[in-house]
Amino acid sequence: MKEIICTLDNMAAAAAEFLDAVGDNRLIAFHGHLGAGKTTFIKALCDLLGVVDNVCSPTFTIVNEYRAADGQSVFHFDFYRIDDLREAQDLGLEEYFFSGCFCFMEWPEKIADLLPEEVLDVEIEPIDQNTRRIRLCL
Repeated sequence: MKEIICTLDNMAAAAAEFLDAVGDNRLIAFHGHLGAGKTTFIKALCDLLGVVDNVCSPTFTIVNEYRAADGQSVFHFDFYRIDDLREAQDLGLEEYFFSGCFCFMEWPEKIADLLPEEVLDVEIEPIDQNTRRIRLCL
């Protein structure tokens, strides 16, 4: 397990440390309560990857695709509104998951039965209003 303390002031450095720690993992499942900072941290990761698109939670679309500086896609999922696994299956998740691109997932517990074994679980926990503990289950 690796732990990173992230504040608004060190967000870029925390994102860099995070990407270094994940190595070749591309399927990353972010766990945390509503308001824990999942989307904010994913935005920092996307910034570091050179994404120039507006990064926002895909709550209603379920998935957003962004383009990184190297031309690779970055997929950002929000499964909060998924009530039936068939909804997620209909998205063609396997294509995304086996694309070799980053797949950042919010609310992955809603589709736990569909996640590949190699998914890296990450927990984001608020310490105070501006500080988050990010735990990577390596």
